[in-house]
Amino acid sequence: MSRNESVDVLRKKIDQIDEKIVDLLNSRASLAQRIGRSKSLRNQEVYAPQREKDVLHRVAELNGGPLAASALQAVFREIISGCRALDRPLDVAFFGAEATYTHLAALEKFGSSANLHPTAGIAEVFQEVAQGRAAFGVVPIENSTEGTVAHTLDALVESDLKICAEIYLDIHHNLLSRSGNAREVKRILSHPQALAQCRGWLARHFPSVPVEEVASTAHAAMKAAADGELAAISSGLAKEVYDLRAIATNIEDQSTNITRFLVIGKMEVPPSGDDKTSLVFSVQDRAGVLHRMLQPFARRRINLTKIESRPIKNKPWEYMFFLDLRGHQQQSAVRKAVGALQKNCLFLKILGSYPSGR
Repeated sequence: MSRNESVDVLRKKIDQIDEKIVDLLNSRASLAQRIGRSKSLRNQEVYAPQREKDVLHRVAELNGGPLAASALQAVFREIISGCRALDRPLDVAFFGAEATYTHLAALEKFGSSANLHPTAGIAEVFQEVAQGRAAFGVVPIENSTEGTVAHTLDALVESDLKICAEIYLDIHHNLLSRSGNAREVKRILSHPQALAQCRGWLARHFPSVPVEEVASTAHAAMKAAADGELAAISSGLAKEVYDLRAIATNIEDQSTNITRFLVIGKMEVPPSGDDKTSLVFSVQDRAGVLHRMLQPFARRRINLTKIESRPIKNKPWEYMFFLDLRGHQQQSAVRKAVGALQKNCLFLKILGSYPSGR
């Protein structure tokens, strides 16, 4: 058998496998439709983050190669997104314009079959969900190098919405322009955090080129698309969306540059077996008070993954404390620890329990 004949035979086998995959996917979709109808009769939310985490975890466990587990999980995210949209596509609001990193996070969580709506600000995301124009919202909460997004913390305190899920996204910045020619760049634009994350690289490669802060990395890409003397620090998706060329890729100073995003909504998420709970509280300012507040968790061996203070508005030098812990609020140990904490708090609010994103 000649080499060409061999390739033709292999391709025919692939075609036959593809036919089976299509049939199986549609069988899966039919079952998903039945589940959707059952949920609708019970007035249950179509989106089930704990179930999706279970499915993706099982896919990784079943995988025997040669495909990477991450590649299979990406395929199954789109399968889940397509099946979910058979009932009706989810409306999801996200912070920023098309091709921002929050947009990428929303795509990763909800897939391309969801209706993703950009908003001008974090407060607008909360408003869209609260008023029912979107079922869920996606907002940034913290970056591994630049820290917490204060606007999101403030909105969580003021809103009745819950945290339903979290997303961790590896951030890779690209320097983009219309021509892709570094010599034509007269000014570099991006969001303040993106500029900060590329400060060292810019100092080495463009020491004399001025930088300018804009509302988002996507807005920087829009401006670069309109002016050949501008370059934007933005995402790889922005390169495709705004028809730009790459001057350089992966220009972030830290290779482990990760941003955590939150999915917000009205639903209470049941336990998945691997969960986190976020809460906020305030206490009277007394010596050793924070130590005493954390003792209920230490006594029950509950792991605290984050604690951060935030000034209380209109009360100078008084603070709220934001806490992330491992476990679900329905678990006995977590429920008892939070109850013990609440007895000594001026204010306490559980922001949500949700499947861990890592």
